This record gives sequence, structure tokens and C-alpha cells, in this order.
Amino acid sequence: MAPNKLCFLILFLYVWVDAGGLPADGAVDTSVPPSGAVNAPPALHVETDRDRARILELGWDTEGGSRSRENLLRAPVELRLRRNGTWQAVADLPSRSAPGASGGTEYRISVADGAVLVWAVRPQDGGLEMWFGCEGKQPWEGALELAFSFDPRVTPTTVLSSSWTDEGHFALPAVVSAPDHGQVWLSVEPAKEVKGRLEGNRAEQTVQVTLELSLSPGNQQIKLLLTPVRLAAPVGLRDVALWQQARRGWFGALQATSAWGQQTNPFSAPAGMLGNNVISDPASCSLWFYADQAFWVPELAEGVDAMAMVRRTLDWWLDEKVLPDGEVICYWDKKDFLDANASLLIAAWDYVEATGDMTWLTHRIERLEFVADYLVRRDVDGDGLVEAVQSGNANTLQEPMRSCAWWDALNCGHKDGYTNALIYRAWRCLADLEARLDRKDAKDRYAECARRLKSVYMDVLFNPETGWLGWWRSADGQLHDYASPVVNGLAIEYGLVPPEQGKIILALIRDKMAEAGFSRFELGVPPMLVPVPRSDYLQPDAAGCPKREDGTDTFGYYMNGGITAGQVLHFLAAHYVVGDPEPADRILRAMLERLTRGGFQNGVINAYPKGMDWTTWDGEPAGYEGYLADSFRFLQAVLLRQSEFRNRLYRPLSGGITNE
Repeated sequence: MAPNKLCFLILFLYVWVDAGGLPADGAVDTSVPPSGAVNAPPALHVETDRDRARILELGWDTEGGSRSRENLLRAPVELRLRRNGTWQAVADLPSRSAPGASGGTEYRISVADGAVLVWAVRPQDGGLEMWFGCEGKQPWEGALELAFSFDPRVTPTTVLSSSWTDEGHFALPAVVSAPDHGQVWLSVEPAKEVKGRLEGNRAEQTVQVTLELSLSPGNQQIKLLLTPVRLAAPVGLRDVALWQQARRGWFGALQATSAWGQQTNPFSAPAGMLGNNVISDPASCSLWFYADQAFWVPELAEGVDAMAMVRRTLDWWLDEKVLPDGEVICYWDKKDFLDANASLLIAAWDYVEATGDMTWLTHRIERLEFVADYLVRRDVDGDGLVEAVQSGNANTLQEPMRSCAWWDALNCGHKDGYTNALIYRAWRCLADLEARLDRKDAKDRYAECARRLKSVYMDVLFNPETGWLGWWRSADGQLHDYASPVVNGLAIEYGLVPPEQGKIILALIRDKMAEAGFSRFELGVPPMLVPVPRSDYLQPDAAGCPKREDGTDTFGYYMNGGITAGQVLHFLAAHYVVGDPEPADRILRAMLERLTRGGFQNGVINAYPKGMDWTTWDGEPAGYEGYLADSFRFLQAVLLRQSEFRNRLYRPLSGGITNE
């Protein structure tokens, strides 16, 4: 064969596999320890089809456990070529297969006019090599697509990239993230433009990652490298052993969504937004969850910056979902969420603090002020706290309404403890951003708003009968107190409660937890320790809504006392802030052990109450997503145990505003 009649496209999927020959069934696997022992070599399993040119199974476990044997695919990996303007799967063309020269499988596919497409799939030098070449005249336009059809029912595999186009394409390098199985770095050599698409369907539970490749005539070579990713411990972290337990789940909080909704519909979003999971919703009230996670480890792999994804998502909310009065839509067309505005301000601080991007800040500061000033105006009675539109009065939260917070099925409203704690942090963060730009008047204004909020927070929400904070005080003056580890933890964590009093509150909450009979700390801790009555729940029949007025019939389900792991972070962090780490460490270590078993998700379910994103007190499913990115942010507690990390995150809260 003459050299000028041979062109090659070589895809090396560098993964940790044996370099030995391919077994007779077409499967290649590494030797995998059953438990995924710390520092075991990453493992990958691949199985090819002997009869048709395609890959039947693909799985990996970057922690070296047995999860590599679980197939991540819903349909075979498919190679397509474009000929005469039409895409055609090469698996539908005549082909024959044979053992490759270095092990694996080699396909020879008859294309047209005597041309043969050669596709070799084989382990090579510690990786999985895909080799493509054409013998004879190139019988197509030079365009190929390699499509990976992942199964979100197993785990919501997604793509994390620093670069997305307005049309929803992502660029390489990127990370392909399969939560609880691991992540692989996808890069190209030599450096050239390779576009990718992330497409999904929530109703049909499908995810497809497609790489668009261009093969020019001549002896051109392209390599795609898929390398296992293991995040190094953040610089300065002393307890590296805890990090080794946490790193399997760290990426879990970072889920880029496929295009959400019909793009001509106002309730839609382009691909690449950080959200609940790859085929679920983006929500502005949750963006600060992901931004805080990305803040600690911004570089996910070479050329893949998590903060770039935070900026893209933040810009989209700021540009597309801010109403004329400064209010931020939370999700769908739902508004009146106070934490939606606060979330964008916190995420903006995370981004600038992590990157030092003053150009972005200079361009965005007035938009951030516009969002913040909506919250300023919501202090309608001038007492310093921000009042929600919702009254919080009994029996007032009715479909299609939602509450004022991420806790959208609870009747929280008026003077709400959860959202006001976030608003306090948001205003302090914005004051710090203003100081960076030497905008002293604006800095002083938002710092004063935060000071006034803090000065009345305890007075309004403290319950002298219980010794801890209630969740919200409704417009009729009633304090709605459900013995919440989350709200009390958040207020203590952010310094709205003096440390010594915070230590007392945490002890009382732990006593109440024991009295309530909760001890399954591997699940986390419940968000409330007494049932929520029907009158304080979204009516008439939201998930978790009780039929009995006392709330006991659904207690432990969804937002009526169900456990969701991400919100446990604040209870843990509060213990570290007040200098009482042992109770938090006991919970954290139990949760980390459950993490190694994949216990915080069961794939994308989208059916209540079958999702493990929430559980009952005995560990049964009590949610609907199945996978919720928010759940994995409890892992930040591994860092917040250490004062240096707390000092960095809480700097604006503790008076450490730039130039202050």
C-alpha cells in the first residue's frame, strides 16, 4: 500500500488497563481489588463486539475498586462517518474482526469503492488505544463522530470543560465525570479544535457525549487521551488520609447539565450549566453550593478549570434570569426565592477570590449591586432582617407557590433564618468585592446592611424555651421551630451566633437528636428533629406533605425530616468554628465510609420516593432525583476541619474585608 494512499486517525484512550492480549469474549479488564483500596491503581473494563464494529461495554473505577465491572453505557459506543451529507454508523457496514497485533480487536470495515476503514481497539502501554485508518481513497467528507451513550440510571456521567460555545458545544481538554466511578481526562494531541456535544433526555433517561472529529486527507494523526484523574489534596491540608476518602466523591457536586428544556422556551438553559444533575434542572439558589466546592480545587485536570464553569453559569443567570427589579429567578419560572440573589453574590466572591479576575469583576460589579439591592429593599420593616414575600403563616403555601428558599416545600417565609444567614454572607462578600475595586462608599453600604442584619438575627429567631434558633418567624409573629441542625449550624458557622453560645446550642441540638432516637450518622443528620405539621408544608400534596396535621405520617420523607447529605455540611462546620470538633468528626467519618459504598445516590431516578438524594432515618430512599449534586458538598468539611481553610472561606464574615 503506497504511503500517500493511507490516512490515519488514531485515538488513544489512555486508561489503566492490562497491556496483555484480549480474552476470547472481547473483554479487557484490569485486576481490581474488591473494595477500592486507597492508592490501588485505577481500573478500566472494555468489551468489544466480535460481529459488529462497536464497543459494547465500558466502565472504570479510578480508585481501583470493582466498579469498573459495572457498564456505564446504555448503548454501545458508536463510530459514525459522514458520506454524501449523510451520517452512517460503521457498525451497520460489512466488517470482519480479528485479534489485533498487540492484543485487542481490529475491525476492517468495507465502506465503498474498495475502501476499507480500519478500527483497532487494543490495550497499549497502560492505555486503551483506538486506531482508525483508511485504506484506499477516502470515501467520505473526512468527518467522523464518536458517540458515547451513557446510562444515567447507573450514574449521571457528564462532561466538565472550561470552554463552551453559545450553541452548547464543549472544547477539549475536558473531564468525563462518572460519579462514584471516577473521572477521566479527555485531551487531544496534537492540539487542534475538537468539538463535543453533551445531550440528554430526562424523560427517557439518556445521556450522549459525542466528539466531532475532522480527518483531513493525507497522513494526519490525532490522539485522544483519556487519563484517570485523581485530585491532589489541596495545598496545606494536613489530614491527607481523609482526603483520600473524600476525593472519590468530590466531583459529585459538579454536574454540567445537558441542554435543559426546549431552547425556544423561556424555561430552558443551554448545555454546560452547573445544576442538579446532567439531565435535571439548573437552579440559581444552588449555584453557591457548586462555587464553594470549586473554590477549593479549581483545577480539575490540566486545562480544565472548575471556576470557568462557575463563571459561565453565573454569567448566564446574571444575563438571562434577572427580572427588571433585580430579583433572580430560581428555576423554571419560579421566583420569590431570597437565596437565589444571595447565591449569585456568594458565587461571584468565590470566583474572584479563586481567580483574581478583576476584569470580570469590573465589568460585573454594577450587575451584582443590582441583584444585592433587591435584597436591601426587601427589608420592608427596616429592622435589618430581609423579609420574604411569603408570609410563612400556617396553611399559606399552596401550589403552584414555593417557599422563599432552597427548602421550597417548607412554608418558610417572612423572617427566615436560612435565607438571612446566606444574605448576611452575601452582603459581606459583596463588600469585599467592592473594596477590591476601591469603591469605599459601596463597600461601607453593604457592610452596614450585614451589620444591621447580624444585630437582630438572634433576637428575632432565638427560642428561649428550647435554647436554640427557630427556622422562621412568620408575619403573624409565630416562631416556627423544628429543632433544625441545619439552620442553627449555618447561623453558628457564619458567626451570627457568638461561639460560646453556639457551642451550647450545638450540645442542645445533639441532646435533642438523641432524644428523638436518631443515630444513623453515616446518613448525615436530619434537617429537623421534630415533624413538620401539614400547615407548614406545601399543600395540597407535595412530596413529603403529611395528611395528618401533626406531620407524623410522613416524618422522615423529603423535607419533612428526610436527610439530604449536602445540608449536613453546616452542622459539621459549626462544630469546627466553635472549637468542638469531635462530634462533627464522628459524623463525617461515618459519612465518608458510606461514600465509599456509593450510598449517596442511586442514579437518576426522577420518581418520588425512590431517589437516594434524600433518605429516611433508617436509610430508605425518600427523594425523587436519585442523584443530586448538592449532596456531595458535605465533603468540604474535610477541609473546614482545619483553621487555615476556615479562615480563607470565612474571611469576609470575620471582618477580614479587603482594605477594611
